[in-house]
Amino acid sequence: RKREDEIMKAEKAAKDLQKQRFGKDGDLFKKRQELVKPIQDKIYTAIEKIAQAKNYAMIFDKAGNVTVMYADAKYDISDEVLEEMGYSFNTRKNK
Repeated sequence: RKREDEIMKAEKAAKDLQKQRFGKDGDLFKKRQELVKPIQDKIYTAIEKIAQAKNYAMIFDKAGNVTVMYADAKYDISDEVLEEMGYSFNTRKNK
């Protein structure tokens, strides 16, 4: 019985550590948010600036869950967003 309790205690400790590191509020999630949020904010700012300048009512995320059955490539502003962020043709501009 004592050995069984030790095993259960070790399993609980392992699960707690896993939750602390990889759970929805864990260290990995927090670090990912810390690293990704500034990039997301920069992308949103660039998109917002382009949308206001060109009077766009909506801009869709091609990678998102919105299903677009067809879209003419001339409406794809991905390159403009990258340029607004200081990127062009896979090279970083000084911005």
